[in-house]
Amino acid sequence: MSKKRREIPVFDRPIIETHCHLDYLKDRPLEETLEQSQRVNIERVITIAVSPENLAKVRELSQIAPWVYGTQGIHPHEAETYTDAVEEEIRAHAGDDKIVAVGEIGLDYFYDNADRQIQRDVFRRQLQIACDTNRPVVIHSREADEDTITILKEFEATLKRRGVIHSFTSGPGLARYALDQGWCLGFNGITTFNKAENVRDIVRMAPIEQILLETDAPFLTPVPYRGRENAPFYLPFVAEKIAEVKDLPLDQVLAQTYANSLRTFFPER
Repeated sequence: MSKKRREIPVFDRPIIETHCHLDYLKDRPLEETLEQSQRVNIERVITIAVSPENLAKVRELSQIAPWVYGTQGIHPHEAETYTDAVEEEIRAHAGDDKIVAVGEIGLDYFYDNADRQIQRDVFRRQLQIACDTNRPVVIHSREADEDTITILKEFEATLKRRGVIHSFTSGPGLARYALDQGWCLGFNGITTFNKAENVRDIVRMAPIEQILLETDAPFLTPVPYRGRENAPFYLPFVAEKIAEVKDLPLDQVLAQTYANSLRTFFPER
């Protein structure tokens, strides 16, 4: 007989899901996922663009409910698909009402799905879009700490709104640089994994004022639901783990990460 999993906790304070991929979810109807997310007090969801094929889909999803938002950007895995026309599309919609950031952009030297020089060029071009449109940035950086720092340094003076290095699994060097420069770090279900002490070390290091909560759904489902497709409604488990690791009251973590999310993506609210 399988061990019964703990119910998803419901907190009085709302949570903002800062990074998921609603168009990748397959296990249940999207309406059901959103309803269940609202039942556990997920107040807003940001669904993330990654490729030329889903830029329009993310914009469409951002219109399905008042509390769903999106981004526009090309993931480093897809860097070789980046063209002038793709850049024009991102620029044209980066300022849309329901689009809150440029992303997911950055560097991935772990999988090397795209040539590294092309990744760097595309990263720079999209950072420039964020500068020109005054949007924050959602960054993916994996096994590319030095080049991520090098490129971000080039934009220190012109990128007025920072953003987040999401699903942070990098080393303390990139963490310190990003935190010193006013970036947030995004943490998800990885924080609950047994072998992720390196990530928990960064959680301990990061001020609670610069931490964002995310799921990266459908990936990285937190304990105790590992093995299932991830979804925004599992976010309370991430909040609990952040509170545990930082030895802070859960209520403080919920209040501060909510404020961080508003400051980063919804400053007018």
